[in-house]
Amino acid sequence: MPLSRQDIVRLYFEYVDHRDVRLMDLYTDDVELLFPKFGSGKGKADMQRFGEKMGAMLNWLKHDIEGLHIIEAGDTVVVEGRVWGEMSDGTAFPDGTVSQGRFCNVFEFEGDLIRAVRIYEDPDFPSTDQARIDALR
Repeated sequence: MPLSRQDIVRLYFEYVDHRDVRLMDLYTDDVELLFPKFGSGKGKADMQRFGEKMGAMLNWLKHDIEGLHIIEAGDTVVVEGRVWGEMSDGTAFPDGTVSQGRFCNVFEFEGDLIRAVRIYEDPDFPSTDQARIDALR
């Protein structure tokens, strides 16, 4: 029995958390990416480059896969969730005060493959952007 799109999304987060190269098998060849501060990318090579950059910033990452809120509409799957992790310098996140570890991803599918993922998350995971924190608090 083939996986549902919601199951594929859960698998996506498992692969991300485990830095599993099978993540690339979930994408179309021309997959599109959007992530704050990274910008946009197209194709598996850009996805791999993004993964390498994130991997260099992080020691580990863990998504609350069981607690994901998933909404499916046509070829689009929207996911809201929580994430925890540790930066490469050992700083844990979220801090629970400024950062809450919340994210929203919008996936577009082509059949059983992800053709686009737009990740809406503040990339200042450990809340070090003090100028913006001071301006907003």
